[in-house]
Amino acid sequence: MNPCVVPLPSHGDVFLDARGTKRGMRVSWHHEAGLVVVSLWRADTCVGTLQLPHDEVPRLIAVLSEGLAEGYVDGPTRSQVS
Repeated sequence: MNPCVVPLPSHGDVFLDARGTKRGMRVSWHHEAGLVVVSLWRADTCVGTLQLPHDEVPRLIAVLSEGLAEGYVDGPTRSQVS
């Protein structure tokens, strides 16, 4: 395997940073360990991780959902402002 190639998570997804510059976040499930791992990447280098216990995932989803809903109530998002 080429050392510069980092495999994508088999049970998760990758999200690109809005600033670009080869930054991203990977989210991968590790059911056998009861964890979700969130890792921050710059190009092909992992620069940090968070191991979130699976029972904390609903709270994370609620926080993200509430923040998204507030954006629709409070006004335009950053991308809608010129």
